[in-house]
Amino acid sequence: MSSQFKCIIFDCDGVLVDSEAIGNSVIVDLANTLGANIDLNYAYRNFKGESFNDIMQKIERLTGKELPANFEDTYRTTSFEAFRKNIKPIDGVLELVNDLKIPFCVASSGPEPKIRLNLELTGLLPYFKDHIFSCYAIQKWKPDPAVFLWAANEMGFEPQGCLVVEDSIVGVKAAKLGGFKVAGYTEHDYNNQLTNLVDFSFSTMSDLKAFLKQ
Repeated sequence: MSSQFKCIIFDCDGVLVDSEAIGNSVIVDLANTLGANIDLNYAYRNFKGESFNDIMQKIERLTGKELPANFEDTYRTTSFEAFRKNIKPIDGVLELVNDLKIPFCVASSGPEPKIRLNLELTGLLPYFKDHIFSCYAIQKWKPDPAVFLWAANEMGFEPQGCLVVEDSIVGVKAAKLGGFKVAGYTEHDYNNQLTNLVDFSFSTMSDLKAFLKQ
């Protein structure tokens, strides 16, 4: 199956950079100061792949009150500081992208400054350069397939010629709605939900690398 792909579209958080624990820890701390009473496992189960607006709405339902107007700004500032201290690339991903012989890009629900920061901190930014596509740029978030369709179009390929690499249910749904084949990264699939939804599942980047060479 892999020989048909002309382009790879990577999600960012949890696929290229190991940011899920860092970002979710900040969200949990901020939410709990407002009375949400949640833990990191709750965040993994309920926030993974969601737009930040959806996450804020869920926190409002948990607390029963409207969030402060500066909640997202506080999150961005605090999480950026945490990323600078602790962010790492996903194991094996630098070797993977360095070895790729076909075009690739990143399409993420995060704002572009966050994407660029985390790619830079992990040594990945030179590989992606200007091939960075953020949902914030088009104001449409997964599971809407718009960001993947935009990325494919800008890269010069039809959806059926691209492989999307995702680690969240929301992202997989978006890719499938757009007509893409999907590889699901299951290393942190805490609810064991991805395998039956994707075309190929893998738990290490070396597995994906081997698949793409078939």
